[in-house]
Amino acid sequence: MTPTRTEKDLLGDLEIPADAYWGIHTLRAVRNFPLSGRSVNAGLIRACALVKKACCLANAELGYLDAERARAIEQACDEVAAGGLAGQFPVDALQGGAGTSTNMNVNEVLANRAIEILGGRKGDYALVHPLEHVNLHQSTNDTYPTAVKVAGIFGLRSLSRAAADLQGAFQEKEKAFGAIVKVGRTELQEAVPMTLGAEFAAFAEALSRDRWRTFKGEERLRVVNLGGTAVGTGLAAPRDYIFLVIEKLRETTGQGLSRGENLTGETAFADAFVEVSGVLKAHAANLVKIAGDLRLLNLLGEIRLPDLQAGSSIMPGKVNPVLAEAAIQVGLKVFANDAIVSDALSRGTGQISEFLPLAADAFLESLDLLARADALLAEHVRGIEADEEACRRAFDRSPMLVTALVPHLGYERATELIREYRELERQGLSESRTMRAFLEEKLGKEMIDRVLSPWSLTALGYRKEN
Repeated sequence: MTPTRTEKDLLGDLEIPADAYWGIHTLRAVRNFPLSGRSVNAGLIRACALVKKACCLANAELGYLDAERARAIEQACDEVAAGGLAGQFPVDALQGGAGTSTNMNVNEVLANRAIEILGGRKGDYALVHPLEHVNLHQSTNDTYPTAVKVAGIFGLRSLSRAAADLQGAFQEKEKAFGAIVKVGRTELQEAVPMTLGAEFAAFAEALSRDRWRTFKGEERLRVVNLGGTAVGTGLAAPRDYIFLVIEKLRETTGQGLSRGENLTGETAFADAFVEVSGVLKAHAANLVKIAGDLRLLNLLGEIRLPDLQAGSSIMPGKVNPVLAEAAIQVGLKVFANDAIVSDALSRGTGQISEFLPLAADAFLESLDLLARADALLAEHVRGIEADEEACRRAFDRSPMLVTALVPHLGYERATELIREYRELERQGLSESRTMRAFLEEKLGKEMIDRVLSPWSLTALGYRKEN
């Protein structure tokens, strides 16, 4: 029989596994919320530990917590913040109580680890108590939203790095493909001539905007309500602690965080997460567009995506663009998560956003998914090869080459040339010559080479001829 220890709370006594760092409040939460089968986001747990450490440092410096206990709690916080005791946070990601279950889980794990550090046995809360010591001068309502913001900032940093790598991969291909002419397409129809490099440059530029938005998103998360306790009034917390704890939070996180000017408002509303989730949705939209275009270019034979795995259990030799498809699915999941964030945080009542656990889970999942997708896609993009000959063949045969001649010939004359070429096609006389060859016959090779050169196609506008 597994050894246990007895713990009690407002509702009675429960037997807790003797070797568990969590306690009675965690066990009740585990029993109450067997919902998603997923634990709370690991990044959020680490952020909670950093917030708890800041509170501990402030309480110790002001004399509200004795030095010996404080040192033990700080060490426990450091261990959890570094990813330690990861298996001790079993509370489901979906939970009632505005994050109270997560807060209590963290309090209990930190308390029992601190007890161990002091030489005691788990559950000996006379040494270190989850509420009286670890949670001193705190409420779930100020520590939990603060931790979600801290986790969000770290997540945005990771996403920005991954997006920068993906942007760099596209920029490398922009240079490599800069002289490859091709047909641009709008509404899945041939449009105007361009270069393959210009197409990849557009991908890179979209990611540049996404990165800028992530930086702005960080700013939206830097204002926290730590010190406001239950409803933002700071009830049950001393004033000197309220002013000091934000300084300690800046130390523990290494981030430029600030206390909200109106802590009641910061506690009651969580619209910052809605705004930053919109930033993630914008990036997801670009990711879906880019991945879709890569699939199309691969289908058209203009590029070759790296082969990753067999594509069919019945068709030998079939290879699918699986990573691009996976990236699209990530984007769609982020769209759904954004809807969850908006809906959940619009349903807060009174002085709290009680559905923040759902929103936090969706928000942090979006950050993780996008960062992973960007990293995988960056490696994939670096393996892309262009089929210059295929691009050239499609380019030379496209009637849309005439569009580049409109500034030189006029719209009507250009239309006449297209009409004449299509008549040759109708008669079956165009198979032996491309549109480019036809134009060279009509207008001269020198002019066509000049107008359809990669430089002319990528220059901003056309140069006026004397």
